[in-house]
Amino acid sequence: MTGKKNPFDARETVDICDEKVTIYRLSKLEEMGIGKISRLPYSIRILLESLLRNAESEVVTEDDIRNLAAWDPENAQRAEIPFIPSRVILQDFTGVPAVVDLAAIRSAMQRLGGDPGEINPVVPVDLVIDHSIQVDYFGTSYAKHCNEKFEFHRNQERYELLHWAQQAFDNLRVVPPGTGIIHQVNLEYLAPLVHFRNTGMETLAYPDSLVGTDSHTTMINGLGVLGWGVGGIEAEAVMLDQPYYMTVPEVVGFRLYGDLKDEVTATDLVLTVTQMLREHGVVDKFVEFYGSGARALDLTIRATLANMGPEYGATMGFFPADEKTMEYMLMTGRDKKHVDMVREYLKIQGLFVNDDSPEPVFTHTLELDMGTVEPCLAGPKRPQDRIMLSEMPQVFHKAMETAFGEKKGGEVPVADHDYSRWLEEGGYNIVRDERSGHSGLLKIKCDDNDISVSHGAVVIASITSCTNTSNPALLIGAGLLAKNAVERGLRVKPFVKTSLSPGSRVVTDYLKAAGLLPYLEALGFHEVGYGCTTCIGNSGPLKDSVSQAIKNKDLTVAAVLSGNRNFEGRINAQVKTNYLASPMLVVAFALAGTVDIDLTREPVACDPNGQPVYLKDIWPGREEINDHVSRYVLPEMFERQYSNVFEGTQLWKQMNAPSGTQYKWDPESTYIQEPPFFKDFPLDVGEKRDIEGARVLAMLGDSITTDHISPAGSIPAHYPAGEYLLNHNVDERHFNSYGARRGNHEVMMRGTFGNVRLKNQLVPGKVGSWTLHLPDSQEMYIYEAAMQYMKDKVPLIIIAGKEYGTGSSRDWAAKGTQLLGVQAVIAESFERIHRSNLIGMGVLPLQFKDGENAGSFGLDGTEVYDLLDISRLQPASELRVVAHKEDGTEITFNVMARLNSSVEVEYFRNGGILHRFLREKIKGN
Repeated sequence: MTGKKNPFDARETVDICDEKVTIYRLSKLEEMGIGKISRLPYSIRILLESLLRNAESEVVTEDDIRNLAAWDPENAQRAEIPFIPSRVILQDFTGVPAVVDLAAIRSAMQRLGGDPGEINPVVPVDLVIDHSIQVDYFGTSYAKHCNEKFEFHRNQERYELLHWAQQAFDNLRVVPPGTGIIHQVNLEYLAPLVHFRNTGMETLAYPDSLVGTDSHTTMINGLGVLGWGVGGIEAEAVMLDQPYYMTVPEVVGFRLYGDLKDEVTATDLVLTVTQMLREHGVVDKFVEFYGSGARALDLTIRATLANMGPEYGATMGFFPADEKTMEYMLMTGRDKKHVDMVREYLKIQGLFVNDDSPEPVFTHTLELDMGTVEPCLAGPKRPQDRIMLSEMPQVFHKAMETAFGEKKGGEVPVADHDYSRWLEEGGYNIVRDERSGHSGLLKIKCDDNDISVSHGAVVIASITSCTNTSNPALLIGAGLLAKNAVERGLRVKPFVKTSLSPGSRVVTDYLKAAGLLPYLEALGFHEVGYGCTTCIGNSGPLKDSVSQAIKNKDLTVAAVLSGNRNFEGRINAQVKTNYLASPMLVVAFALAGTVDIDLTREPVACDPNGQPVYLKDIWPGREEINDHVSRYVLPEMFERQYSNVFEGTQLWKQMNAPSGTQYKWDPESTYIQEPPFFKDFPLDVGEKRDIEGARVLAMLGDSITTDHISPAGSIPAHYPAGEYLLNHNVDERHFNSYGARRGNHEVMMRGTFGNVRLKNQLVPGKVGSWTLHLPDSQEMYIYEAAMQYMKDKVPLIIIAGKEYGTGSSRDWAAKGTQLLGVQAVIAESFERIHRSNLIGMGVLPLQFKDGENAGSFGLDGTEVYDLLDISRLQPASELRVVAHKEDGTEITFNVMARLNSSVEVEYFRNGGILHRFLREKIKGN
């Protein structure tokens, strides 16, 4: 606070559960005639409370509060406001670079004559280590123990850094590995829903809110907490007391009504909603769920829906708090008095929903009768591509046709002779389906002794990720289905890599208590560790025999997982088709051993006596599932498991971590290196000049995700990052993953645009990290070309299509882009987080005007580009681009600068968010 007078008389002391509590009452604004607060979306009300409470600070103006209070769906105020969240949450993949950056800022602070000890998080930060464990061992009782030991062995340097950070920085807590997935730990323990902070003079109450460095931070919206994923760079700025500047959002209301059918799961509902919202278009918008159906949903289903906000493209999907929320907080072991105080505070503030609450007004509305939802999956490479369970064979066949067409240079019809022979070699026959009357593919069934791998084989079946493992009904349902299958004598096909990665230790407790864990283990679904695992690409290697069969026959095989992401190349480099499904369907497809099956009509498998067993025969009823949840998911389980959440296992406690204020950089480390961002750091900001003589590093199509851009998954030995490690005497078996080496910019910049499925139009016909170096037209790795351009002092740009940067909130997608010398990205549209991350690293995001793209101008990426008028940049201004063809022709067009606010312009001019912060810190001294 600065002492600036709050222009609104909203500060008030109230009695809550016999305690005096200070609040900033929202209804005062309505009494003053400033907006109809009682009809605002609940998510907007929480944003408004943050502004009202921080009105004494320099960053919040009276206009900010008036504009947001007058939020009108008919006349949306697209003004910029500062959001000041109450906390920040990190996972270790994005948390390690954040800690490295903080350590680097301390080093720079010391070099510039400042006090490095002043560099601490100002806003409370929790870092949950959950992204590093990999499924190396599976299908055995010792799998979890061995994976955890291997995890510590692989990540010793990273974990030593985090151990150091835990004692070196104030206001930073670390949840050690082996505890659970960040979003489930947040949902079950970290989130208070309302803060009651003792300031020494009073108890101040305010809603919980946060930003996180993982895009699925949105899961906490299911609890009524306002929060979403941001770039790691933005999160670091918030940690250091910088507001998160955002444009006042549109809010799409999504009304739910009706009841789910008995055979329909929360996952089916989520995939249906994801498809609907993607089709509607909710990028940069809030989605708020309402209606009788929304109020009837258990909180765990709400969390599953909220989790998938990034998949349907929204900033977040929000459920306001109600009595179901209070029940969940009690179920998860929260203190009863705290829950009572939360309820009373929310009611006073008009943030608590009941049947009599008036419906808010929204920018747009959608609705869904949940009774119309059917069992489904999504895939083979996008979460929004929903597939009815009965349509799985046709969808897989289409994926096969596409794969074959790419091999031959074009689409090949089903009737094509060569295609037919290719399919027959993979174990397929082309037949006429008498039921439907059309020709298609029919998989030749193998007998029980045939364990050969063929097209469509499920080689990975994983119950994993934050999305579904936070939902006891889904996991108990999977356990009951496994029990029924085991009792019918079914077993998983031997080529399937099975795994169970619970989101918290509580999952183990209730599966054991219900007697269901042994049945899952009987089908190979042993626990492999507490972490994201398969969902983020840490699926580990396939069996050697399976891997070799895929290589030898060039098979199109499948993964089925209960995750939220299935982008190309994400799950496993050898698996071309990936399908999202409920935990129950994961078990079912593991039993079937193929995705080329209609489980609504065909048997899952045959029992030992040759009798067919159908899905309906082993599917548990909702009443049975709910009974198990009520009997075996108990508050004391949560209380016990979270009582020592920050202590960690013996492996964590026994670490020999460094100490002290300054991190001691080891030049020989291949995991942690001081990044170059703050070296040779000029205190004065020079004028931004036009970008002239630029070349295109990559010419990309639509839906290029951060999985295509940011290094992720395994490190190929023949790629530049692998060569770097080999040159530093790292044996290939100790490469670990890109994610584990995020603290070393030398590895990460070499892996940027390193996805094995990347298609760069400059090198048609090639897949992977390839480009064309110009003007000599030499094909080379993207990293090698970038270094050659840098040596020759040639600036670089990226040209792309729609939805550029869709995917996780990966700071390295922007950091790596900047380190390769890319100064601007011209795309048809950007994903919200990646656009912000680019600005945060001083890379200019530019957008083609509506109806225009590279194709409409006849651009092929071989041109030389001038980007003009940069010195006159303003928010949402236009820039002029001149593309010089080899024949001397010039193509001139205008693009929109996707700098949405004056603050973003300032970040860009400073070279990034952290650069601006360090300059201000030094000048403040």
